[in-house]
Amino acid sequence: MLSPEKTIKRKIQEAVLAIQVERRYTKDEILEMYLNNIYLGEGAYGIQAASQIYFGKTIDLLNLEEAAMLGGLPQAPSAYSPYRDPEAAKFRRNDVLDSMVKNKCISADEAEKAKAVDIKPVHNEIAFLQYPYPYFLDYITDQLIERYGEDEVFKGGLRVYTTLDPDIQLAAETAMARTANFPASNPDENGMLQPEGAAVVLEPGTGYIKALVGGREHTQRRQWNRSVHTTRQPGSAFKPIGVYGPAIEYLGLGPASVVDDAPVRYGSYEPRNSDGRYRGMITFRTAVSNSVNVAAVKVMMDYVGIDKAIEFASVLGINLDPASHGASMALGGLDHGVTPLQMASAYGAFANYGIFIEPTAILKVEKSDGIILGQAIPKQKQVMKATTAYLITDMLKSVVERGTGTGAQIGRPVAGKTGTTDEGKDLWFVGYTPELVTAVWIGYDQPTPMPQAYGGTYPTRVWREIMSRALRDVPVKNFNSPAGIVTATVDGKSGLLPGPNTPGNSLVTDLFVEGTVPTKKDDVHNYIEICAASGQLATPYCPDRVITTVIKLSYNVTSTVEDYSQRAPTEYCTLHEPGTNPLQKPGDTGKNADVPVDGDDDNSEDPPDDLSFIPKPGR
Repeated sequence: MLSPEKTIKRKIQEAVLAIQVERRYTKDEILEMYLNNIYLGEGAYGIQAASQIYFGKTIDLLNLEEAAMLGGLPQAPSAYSPYRDPEAAKFRRNDVLDSMVKNKCISADEAEKAKAVDIKPVHNEIAFLQYPYPYFLDYITDQLIERYGEDEVFKGGLRVYTTLDPDIQLAAETAMARTANFPASNPDENGMLQPEGAAVVLEPGTGYIKALVGGREHTQRRQWNRSVHTTRQPGSAFKPIGVYGPAIEYLGLGPASVVDDAPVRYGSYEPRNSDGRYRGMITFRTAVSNSVNVAAVKVMMDYVGIDKAIEFASVLGINLDPASHGASMALGGLDHGVTPLQMASAYGAFANYGIFIEPTAILKVEKSDGIILGQAIPKQKQVMKATTAYLITDMLKSVVERGTGTGAQIGRPVAGKTGTTDEGKDLWFVGYTPELVTAVWIGYDQPTPMPQAYGGTYPTRVWREIMSRALRDVPVKNFNSPAGIVTATVDGKSGLLPGPNTPGNSLVTDLFVEGTVPTKKDDVHNYIEICAASGQLATPYCPDRVITTVIKLSYNVTSTVEDYSQRAPTEYCTLHEPGTNPLQKPGDTGKNADVPVDGDDDNSEDPPDDLSFIPKPGR
């Protein structure tokens, strides 16, 4: 009859009311009213409703162990619910049975027999017990109980105002329930379809949670909310957070910066690309669009560093232990994993021009008399430059336009990233428009391989269905460029300004933060003389030689790298020996001389350093 606040005034009111109630009602009537009104968990008010929800029967049909379990619920309905924690429910039930023995309600033998029986709540769902938007309501209910306690939440007549958008929530629930959006599914031992999934929809400009779904189906007996409780490996969906974000923010790099996608090893760890390819010198944009693993690991390890990567992730709400992470972190190998809500929040900062806002589901809580108990005050912080966020967004647009995320195309500008962990145990797509950001995860509750399943297949189907419906009446809007973004053309193999030797097919035009456009010219393309027959560095004995443009670097790569043929040879021709060049005469110097063409006297196999003697085309 009163609120649960702990004040002297309330205790006096309680005493007065107790006296009045005892004058008007008998003890049995008071107990009856109590049992018919008390909250017993899982939406059950009153012992009769609880009997139906937990055991599917009326109270006159309950046996001893069932009645004892219900009798133990009032102390903490959520904690002792057999649907949430069967062991805790059994412990509490046995405690009640011991109390009944102590008070001579039952015999010790009866108690022991009842204790030996496992708690078996009803397994078939009761339609009228379902409530709308169950995962979202479960989420805010847990928050309310934590803040105000169960009595206030379930008996206090609170008015709770939330961020829920019913249409988007329904779209998310529908997409998550659609079998075609998932790999081949089978029920587990609890009758739940596997693999499972989760989705979170946020408004990036406010942090408001518009929809939240923690599974493919919601039941009274299974309320694990995978959108906020399940932490899983994010795979390549972590690359914008741990690799390319910090590379742009801290180092001034950008979409046209270059990394060599070639075999590499860090200790015992050797990253590999999912398609088995090594593309060679590629831009960051290409690496992100095609989710190139080796490139991401190199950028983090050789450019950014683990400490800076962890620092950047932390400002986006993902806290990691430096001692527990190595090179695999670039590919989402995290110690504790992340939740879909965390991923949606982190990507929300990219959509919101670098401003991270803590997600909010509850706007305001009022008591029945209108007194405000709590009101949301958005916690927001500029965690990266707006230009950094925009460059990440622009690269992630390429993922959807022509990369691994084409399945998320919805006829409007979309930025996003796929994620697939080893053996397909976790599938992700996190994508956003200027209006909404949505994170989708699919996987088995107990991590299980899903062959031929990728972040770009099933998660993008769920994402596309949710976002298409959520934005169907919203005008198309593009991502606006902040001040300080410029366009420039550079060499796609060096990331530098085009030089005199830069081939036309190597030019790339892309976005830069003002002040980061390179001033140095391409120095990796050089002219070199090679033997037309062997393709190796020419010697004086080679009769046919070709002057060509090659990529000259300070290290070598294997022939498995796709641009290997464009790189400077590292060995001299061995096909031709003294006397095989008909143009060579005793005493010749220069092109036909019997000396190494690089001017060295040690016959080393290093690529020539001084190429000034080689005539340029047209000269």
